[in-house]
Amino acid sequence: MILLDIFLTAGLALTLARLTWIDFRTLRIPDLYTFPLIAAGLALATTEGGVGLPASAIGGLAGFALFWVVGHLHFLRRGVDGLGLGDAKLFAACGTWLGYMLLPHVLLVASLSGLAFAIACRHASDPRIPFGPFLSLGFLLVWLGTRFQLVG
Repeated sequence: MILLDIFLTAGLALTLARLTWIDFRTLRIPDLYTFPLIAAGLALATTEGGVGLPASAIGGLAGFALFWVVGHLHFLRRGVDGLGLGDAKLFAACGTWLGYMLLPHVLLVASLSGLAFAIACRHASDPRIPFGPFLSLGFLLVWLGTRFQLVG
């Protein structure tokens, strides 16, 4: 089981690193990466040690729905995209891998790290900040903490 966890973690970390790089450069998260992550999370949920298919499916749906609603409300209020569907699909992937119960933990890490980055870069010429890299960080840290028992 530990070998599988190491393999899964390596694949997840490489995929999230690639997503982070792309999102910082383009402010986009390609479906080419998020859809396989969602599928892998659903498949992982059915294995021994997975979160179970119901928790995974609910996590995926809840993650997507939450970000879709927030993004849609922002667009209605401001007339510009503030949170894209790529972020919603990445949060859905978090939910399929970790289950709905851990989505608040991912969101907390992502929000706090994104806020720290925004404060550090507040004088930058381009005020747009991608959220995907911070979601990726939260996803990976929560995954590591739960899979390798780094937290109580």
